[in-house]
Amino acid sequence: MTHVSPAQTQKQPDSSKALYGGISSRRITVRDIAAAKRRGEKWPMLTAYDAMTASVFDEAGIPVLLVGDSMGNCHLGYETTVPVTMDEIAILSAAVVRGTKRSLVVADLPFGAYQEGAVQALRNATRLVKEAGVGAVKLEGGERSAHQIELLVQAGIPVMAHIGLTPQSVHAFGGYPVQGRGEEAAQQLLRDAKAVQDAGAFAVVLEVVPAELAAEVTRSLHIPTVGIGAGAECDAQVLVWTDMAGLNGGRVPKFVKQYAALRETLGDAAKEFAADVVGGAYPAPEHAFH
Repeated sequence: MTHVSPAQTQKQPDSSKALYGGISSRRITVRDIAAAKRRGEKWPMLTAYDAMTASVFDEAGIPVLLVGDSMGNCHLGYETTVPVTMDEIAILSAAVVRGTKRSLVVADLPFGAYQEGAVQALRNATRLVKEAGVGAVKLEGGERSAHQIELLVQAGIPVMAHIGLTPQSVHAFGGYPVQGRGEEAAQQLLRDAKAVQDAGAFAVVLEVVPAELAAEVTRSLHIPTVGIGAGAECDAQVLVWTDMAGLNGGRVPKFVKQYAALRETLGDAAKEFAADVVGGAYPAPEHAFH
């Protein structure tokens, strides 16, 4: 008779339910996100702004895609996220939804779309759910945005909160400084995190905060934390995809790891195409119709 140890008889986690690497082909929901927190599972999130890129990430198994107002910096040519409009978010969110089958698509509420109050937030969030088909929205702010979050959740719209460095407040911050340094700032971040959780947010992004503080916030919440420049102890990690893939030129933030060099690859491809055209090598006979 084969001996089975007590450890072997313990129920093992069901990997088929994993957010990344799971076998389910249905859309990820906020219930899946909550279950991952209970399992202690870490998961990835990337931004996406068009159907083709979104389909690549969806096929790669990325469970959550954020149609971020970061599109302002990396796709629309703005210097900050502030100019991004509801129309721009809605159009690109719809494209990402059409390009995906499994990923939970979260859309940012841009600057000016919710600051007036909960009614404005509900009107604009409803538009993104109805017109674009997103599964959730994200908005910046802790205690100051709790009422907006509460009303959206009551209306049936899942909300991802965003605290720490909130890029829409770039003019108030005077740049993009690390947030939560010092006892008073750390306590405020903790209050913000508890406030958005109590308001009903299903997750909270922690951007550019000390790793030790992010770990403390993660331990204190029952909803998952999504880190970006917030250390390794968050439940999930997110990057702007053009940073992650090396498409942006110039300096990248300290917290970014580049997994490809797409700017160089695309540039080389464009130069090779141009040389073929100038030299008469393209189109070749096999590229022509007769």
